[in-house]
Amino acid sequence: MDLALYPAPDAGLYDLLVLWAVSYVFLMALYFGFCGLFHWLNTLYPERRIQSRPQKNLVAEEIRHSVVALISISLYVALGLFIQAKGWALIPLELSWWSVPLTFFVSLMLYDTWFYWGHRLMHTKLLYRWHSQHHRSIVPSPWANNSDSPVGAFVEQFYWVVLPFVLPIPPEVLIAHKIFDQVTGIAGHAGHEYFAAPSNRTPWPLLCTTFHDQHHGHFNYNYANTFSWWDRLMGTLHPKYDEIVQRFETAPPPRKSSHTSSPSAGE
Repeated sequence: MDLALYPAPDAGLYDLLVLWAVSYVFLMALYFGFCGLFHWLNTLYPERRIQSRPQKNLVAEEIRHSVVALISISLYVALGLFIQAKGWALIPLELSWWSVPLTFFVSLMLYDTWFYWGHRLMHTKLLYRWHSQHHRSIVPSPWANNSDSPVGAFVEQFYWVVLPFVLPIPPEVLIAHKIFDQVTGIAGHAGHEYFAAPSNRTPWPLLCTTFHDQHHGHFNYNYANTFSWWDRLMGTLHPKYDEIVQRFETAPPPRKSSHTSSPSAGE
């Protein structure tokens, strides 16, 4: 492979550590860059705010937990690439006009399945204690994207280690998918709706910010990451998701004041 920093077949522990460090710095740059961008956009367009309830100022806490969680997340990405390079998993396909979109789309589908069921698992009484940190942000901010415990990060992000064993994905596509996941995850926590479109509601499976915002606001809905298929199939889609998206397509919907208590694992 000609990809810069991609380990050689004889790579050792030092090469893995270097790849881990580079992955961490890169994900941190994405985190602060895009969180800062959406934070700035939110100050310019307050009318695009999704929820009406007051937002707690948890930014410092969210950043602190995200910086720690990204240590393990970057390790999983580095391990996936390292395992590929060592030849311990499936041989990656060569880059071509068909292999790039095919493996990218298949990886999106696989990760959405992984995330949906892993996310639901984190909402069980057994594991919720390690996911409750993420749900301190009932009204999310972009800084909350990676604010989770090491256990939560493991359940939802260990996918990047498993992926090379089930899909011959080129390393460039694996990296592109992780970048896509990081950026769309931040957008999904923006708390303001900028992406509402007909493709984000029935009969189409794509999502916009409202989808994950409802998960934070109502807790027991909208567990998926990229598509709405699993939530629609399993009956966990918020009943007003399509309606709210449609209203945001033309103008921000009027917000009514309401009070909702902090969610708990037993709800």
